[in-house]
Amino acid sequence: MKPQSAGSAGHKSLLPSSRTGERKLEHVRLCLNEEVGGSGITTGFEQYRFRHNALPELNFEDISLDTTFLGRKLRTPLLISSMTGGSKATGAINERLAAAAERRGWALGVGSVRAAVERSELAETFQVRSWAPGIPVIANIGAVQLSYGFGVDECRRAVEIAGADWLVLHLNGLQEVFQPEGNTGFASLLGQIEKVCRVLGVPVGIKEVGWGIDGETAVRLYNAGAAFIDVAGAGGTSWSQVEKFRSKDPVRRAAAEAFADWGIPTAECIAEVRAASPQGGLIGSGGLKHGVDAAKALALGADLAGFGRSLLGPAVESEEALDRALAQAELELRTAMFGIGAPDLAALRGSPRLIRK
Repeated sequence: MKPQSAGSAGHKSLLPSSRTGERKLEHVRLCLNEEVGGSGITTGFEQYRFRHNALPELNFEDISLDTTFLGRKLRTPLLISSMTGGSKATGAINERLAAAAERRGWALGVGSVRAAVERSELAETFQVRSWAPGIPVIANIGAVQLSYGFGVDECRRAVEIAGADWLVLHLNGLQEVFQPEGNTGFASLLGQIEKVCRVLGVPVGIKEVGWGIDGETAVRLYNAGAAFIDVAGAGGTSWSQVEKFRSKDPVRRAAAEAFADWGIPTAECIAEVRAASPQGGLIGSGGLKHGVDAAKALALGADLAGFGRSLLGPAVESEEALDRALAQAELELRTAMFGIGAPDLAALRGSPRLIRK
């Protein structure tokens, strides 16, 4: 499920051919066309392997991916992570992602809804509910915006715009440092996060954007009322590298290179957060490449496994390419479960057949 920018024969790419300085579209272009992955750091999943079970004593077709998360039933424990929205082209990507998630029974996150809260004409680019009436949808706002005038009302508006079941507040401090338009007022943010968690009226989660959340931080967030943590660990997209390509400041561009290997590997985050909070809602995302990575994330303790940039290329290419990518991830997950004799997710989670190399 490698990102790709070119549309396949007979299919029109969702990205317009002309270049634009619009930030959301720039982000998509860079994630598709530039080397924006972390360098010198991995997800950590390669440090684990499943011990094969030659006699699984189950039928492949009987393997169940059904799960429940925050009271919602899902046909798979898989999530299309928050990626985009805020322009005509990226709104079309969201529609395609939503329709595919609905067909396959995945949960869906949308990109930061801040733009639509501030500019009502952008709201339709996040309005995915008509394309995904039956699956959980996660709205998304940058937590740092709580230091710049956003509050419970704005968060509630974000949920309404996306028709969302849950809200996630993302933590992206390093991205904000290197982003030309960045906001870096992260002081006294936990109390503001807690107010949103306690008052909003829908489950609120906290996610990173690619540098990971450690166990100690997760406990502070759970104690503040977070319903779930999405670790979004290192080893996938590095947003310091994305913003490096956008910056016209030579000092910031050069400094961003020093952070190419920054962050906590995704596998380490999942294990640490689950150990710190055995019952807290937990999403494992950050650089997942295929369904075997998803199986490892779930075995380490995640409730859901999230895919981001690996689905962006197929989503831009065509509906068929995206469906194939989702089906492939599901097949890989089921096959990994079959290979260790796990008939369902309860048997996969905490499986003694996941061993460290």
